[in-house]
Amino acid sequence: MAEPIADPLTAEELLQLLRSRWQASYDVQLVVRRGRLYFQVMWAYLEQQSFPLDAAGYQAKLEEVVSTLNGIGAGELVRSWLNTTSDKPRLGKALNLALEWPEGRSSEFVL
Repeated sequence: MAEPIADPLTAEELLQLLRSRWQASYDVQLVVRRGRLYFQVMWAYLEQQSFPLDAAGYQAKLEEVVSTLNGIGAGELVRSWLNTTSDKPRLGKALNLALEWPEGRSSEFVL
C-alpha cells in the first residue's frame, strides 16, 4: 500500500513553524555546498531592527524557498525536521538540513 502524499508546504506554514519553534521569524535559505543542497535556518530574524528585508520581502523569500522545496519533494522532510530538531539558530551558526537532489534534475534547482 502506498504512503499517503503529504500536503505541500506553504510559506504561511513555514513561518508558523519557525515562530512556534523559536518565537521568531528566522531567515531561511537554500545553499549548495560541495554538490549538496542544504536548507538553512539562519540566525537573523524579521523582528530584528537590522534585518535586511521588510515583511513583504521576507514573505516573498519564504514563498520562493517553499516553492523550491516542494519542487524537489522536500516539503514534508523540512516540516518534520522543524517539528523535531532540538537545535536553535545562534549568532554566526545556521542550522543545516541536508536535502536530496531529485535524480537527474539538480541543474534545475541550482542558481
